[in-house]
Amino acid sequence: MTPEDSLAQPYRDAIVVDGLNVSNWDSDAVYDSLNAGGVTAINATVATWEGFLETVDHLARWDARLRERADTISPVRTVDDILAAKRDGKTGIIFGFQNASPIEDRIDRLALFHRLGVRIVQVTYNERNLLGDGCYERVSGGLTHFGADAVAEMNRLGILIDLSHVGERTTLDVIDASEQPVSCTHANAKSYYDVHRNKTDEALRLLAERGGVVGATCIITFLKTGEDSTLPDYVDAIDDLVQRIGIDHVAIGTDFTQDQTHRFWRYIGSQQGSKYPAWYIDPNVRNDQRLLYPRGLETPDRLPALADALSDRGYRWEDAEKVLGGNWMRLFRQVWQP
Repeated sequence: MTPEDSLAQPYRDAIVVDGLNVSNWDSDAVYDSLNAGGVTAINATVATWEGFLETVDHLARWDARLRERADTISPVRTVDDILAAKRDGKTGIIFGFQNASPIEDRIDRLALFHRLGVRIVQVTYNERNLLGDGCYERVSGGLTHFGADAVAEMNRLGILIDLSHVGERTTLDVIDASEQPVSCTHANAKSYYDVHRNKTDEALRLLAERGGVVGATCIITFLKTGEDSTLPDYVDAIDDLVQRIGIDHVAIGTDFTQDQTHRFWRYIGSQQGSKYPAWYIDPNVRNDQRLLYPRGLETPDRLPALADALSDRGYRWEDAEKVLGGNWMRLFRQVWQP
């Protein structure tokens, strides 16, 4: 069955939300793929290592893209915006940070970025910043005083907190400190496959108990089947999370990097965005979708096949809908309050 054949009822009617996409936003193929896959909304990475001025520049470029591509994409600031994107046959763009580095040492900049449309912020990216420690930092410290203040401010503003690349101690501290549910937009269980980026059972349990959502990632380095991974192997990772924390707390967070360049990989794999190579990134990596993602799920246009794979695994459609986007929508409704 081709992706085009799969884009029929009931998938066509479903809200499909990808918890993380960090593709090349200047590539026409990226938007074509999202549209072909019937993707309703994505958490689109705006910043990873960038500081304040660079991030503002990225947001200005996004403003231009949204005008130029208004026939296929639309900005998301509320849940109603996602519903409108679905109604209009577009893909909603949620602005997200993979690092809190854009605020630098100014808590008040969170409010500014919220006014500019940012709705998801990851506390740290791999290493230490002013808020806490990343999952690859040499020691696992916890949330800082500055970080606790930032968590409180994100709660106040209605920004969803992301813990995907965050260190173990900081992850637990944020879950405890946050008055709102939090997320891991793109991670799997460490007990399923033990790599730094996957999350401990304790963190997953606490996150779910407080209403959070985990977006299962399909990059093969976080799947125990590695280079041999196929679409059913990704369903294994989803199913593993469902068994651990329940169907109401599992979604998708593919971490698609469609059409990205080798320069991109050097940048995100650097220590603090400048020292390359970092020990946790293969310096010879090439961004070949056939090598980075499971066969059968290389790009967003293949997402209809995931619905089929969930059905083949025995998921009822109402549960598959939760994984495809319903759980993200529930969390957005709760966190993105005025």
